Amino acid sequence: MKFTTTLAAAAALALGLGGAALAQVKAGFIYVGPVGDLGWSYQHDQGRKAIEEAFGDKVETTYVESVPEGADAARVMTQMALGGADIIFATSFGYMDQVQEVAAKFPNVKFEHATGYLRNSDNVSTYSARFYEGRYVIGTIAGRMTKTNKIGYIASFPIPEVVRGINSAYLAAKRVNPDVEFKIVWVYSWFDPGKEADAANALIEQGVDVIMQHTDSPAAMTIAEEKGIMAFGQASDMKEFGPTARLSSIIDNWGPYYISRVQAVMDGTWTSKDTWDGIGAGMVKIGEFSDRIPADVQAEAQGIADAIAAGTLHPFTGPINKQDGSVWLADGEVADDGTLAGLNFYVEGIDSELPQ
Repeated sequence: MKFTTTLAAAAALALGLGGAALAQVKAGFIYVGPVGDLGWSYQHDQGRKAIEEAFGDKVETTYVESVPEGADAARVMTQMALGGADIIFATSFGYMDQVQEVAAKFPNVKFEHATGYLRNSDNVSTYSARFYEGRYVIGTIAGRMTKTNKIGYIASFPIPEVVRGINSAYLAAKRVNPDVEFKIVWVYSWFDPGKEADAANALIEQGVDVIMQHTDSPAAMTIAEEKGIMAFGQASDMKEFGPTARLSSIIDNWGPYYISRVQAVMDGTWTSKDTWDGIGAGMVKIGEFSDRIPADVQAEAQGIADAIAAGTLHPFTGPINKQDGSVWLADGEVADDGTLAGLNFYVEGIDSELPQ
């Protein structure tokens, strides 16, 4: 749906909203990949559609897909703000600087930045999901299911969000299978089906029989199905791309958050804040378990998910050493959010070099 507000009227609106309640809200979304990636951007767009379903004609939404992280993001968000957007959701880590830049120019437009950590203005909020919780669950399954004891991981960029996921999955797999090894390939892209497929094939050549990913397309799942190995859906379920290969999935559930934030704009109660929710809050969901997973492993994985949701289990609980063997977390010590937010090292046992 396109914005039709004239430039002059939009500029006046952008400068005069304040904290007043609104009868109708215009929400803009900016995506790093295509909505047809069937992963990250697809799930954010499902959240956008959930807003439309929840509010009907009280909300007007628009989106721009496949926006590179950088100057283009600033241009797109500026156009949205001038077009009358009341709230803009910037859904990729690399939009962080551009969110701060554009938010400073439009102090009465609300900006929501996914997976970022900068909140330099009163009109900026950050939100993310504790994906590492989901990776601890599927890491347990991977550790139980592998026959070669080699698990492959397709990684996007060496940022804390991705490093957390690798460490969490490894710790879970190692806990149930001391012989497990992780093979990691960095593709330096969020969405590039060709690179993701090449990475999957390279991992299979190294002997992995289970693949995880922190990239956005179902290419790796397709390769896993073709080569007869196992894999997990990322961001969305991806079962249709690997009906035999898929063991489970980590599903990003953005709809409830988006609905709540748009409602806050409508009510005039929106405030700047940081949100980091996980399995317990429903922002991270674990996909249905495949029938090929033995019943006892399914029960174990579900128990872990339930314990994480209840707050009785934290994936990063010591004793845990850093990759170099130095102590990170003592026995029983739990990593704090500040440390996890900036995590930039592998845990002990991962035989791979972390790009800097």
